[in-house]
Amino acid sequence: MSDATDHIHDLGAFVSASPSSFHAAREGARRLAAAGFTELDESLDWPAEPGKYQVVRDGALIAWIVPQGAAPGTGFSILGTHTDSPSFKLKPRPTTGRLGWLQAGVEVYGGPLLNSWLDRELQLAGRLVTMDGEEHLVETGPLLRFPQLAIHLDRAVNEGLKLDKQQHMNPVWGLGDPSTADLLELLAARAGLSADQVGGYDIVAADTQEPRTFGADNEFFASGRLDNLSSVHAGLAALIAAAETKTDGSIAVLAAFDHEEVGSGSRSGAAGPFLEDVLNRISGGLGGSALDRQRAFAGSFCISADAGHAVHPNYAERHDPANHPVLNGGPLLKINANQRYTTDAPGAARWAGLCRQANIPYQEFVSHNSMPCGSTIGPLTATRLGIRTVDVGIPLLSMHSAREMAGVQDPYHLAKVSEVFFTG
Repeated sequence: MSDATDHIHDLGAFVSASPSSFHAAREGARRLAAAGFTELDESLDWPAEPGKYQVVRDGALIAWIVPQGAAPGTGFSILGTHTDSPSFKLKPRPTTGRLGWLQAGVEVYGGPLLNSWLDRELQLAGRLVTMDGEEHLVETGPLLRFPQLAIHLDRAVNEGLKLDKQQHMNPVWGLGDPSTADLLELLAARAGLSADQVGGYDIVAADTQEPRTFGADNEFFASGRLDNLSSVHAGLAALIAAAETKTDGSIAVLAAFDHEEVGSGSRSGAAGPFLEDVLNRISGGLGGSALDRQRAFAGSFCISADAGHAVHPNYAERHDPANHPVLNGGPLLKINANQRYTTDAPGAARWAGLCRQANIPYQEFVSHNSMPCGSTIGPLTATRLGIRTVDVGIPLLSMHSAREMAGVQDPYHLAKVSEVFFTG
């Protein structure tokens, strides 16, 4: 198999192991530990010597390599990503239902394409926290379904499907009387607990269909959560590969945040203090002062890697008429005049140089002027830390669907250019 094929199969395994942001952070930590990265506790002192380290905060993960010769003013090479994806989050009092059906009370998380979640076998996954504060990861396997109304009962459905988030997005998970059923008890049992031991939970729905390649030459890849586990996986692969050869230069950092899909405003999100906390502690461990950190940040660079849009052949009018990114054409350089993406001329030039050094193609993405542009962690990181940042990502079709579509080559190319970035 080719390197890109090996990479895409491993991406599929990573996605399958990561049905929630908490699972993604823990799976990333497991892979890093196997590569010799030491996991640190934020409540304890951290080592000052060069080495490979990682720390998990809730559903976020930051890992870094301090090379030999790193000094207080050494800059950081940061790859920023996010672990969460649009979904449905379990509400309090989650056991609902009527007319003989057991249903789950869920709240929309982020901006999922609602219709893409219909008629799929879904699982619940996330964390349960016991009364003593201990966290337990849990995943149920196939459990839920949002059943669509048959066309015989809505003859106009193909002229326009309208889904009410409260009325229609209530998945079924069994038959019976909701007054005698307990969805939380089912979840707790999967984690070896009882419901009365659970003090809190963060649980989301996730598609259970396995990722797979398809197309005339198996050039396409279909999977849930490619936005943005494709970038998290590329960053992990790049950092692990860089650790084998990196002996000098900048401090390489992978920052995989949570809660990007809902604005990043949390202790584990890009708008929170997590990255700054870690960078300050790294600098402090090297004996750096506040002035040294400012010097280090001025000499740092951040690549914000988040999925972007490929041109859609059936909706060409929704795209910029001159910029048409395609699958397998290379990662995107994402540009927006209103700073929804942070890319500027120096950042674009740095990205072009990295891609040339890695010998990979890249494409430019800019929105149609009449289409609102999304955003990501790039502007938040640049604003919080003053570090020059560029926004990139692999192109997708069906973004925010329960099952998104990528090219087989693009995730591998993102990993290769990220490795070049980290080793510099």
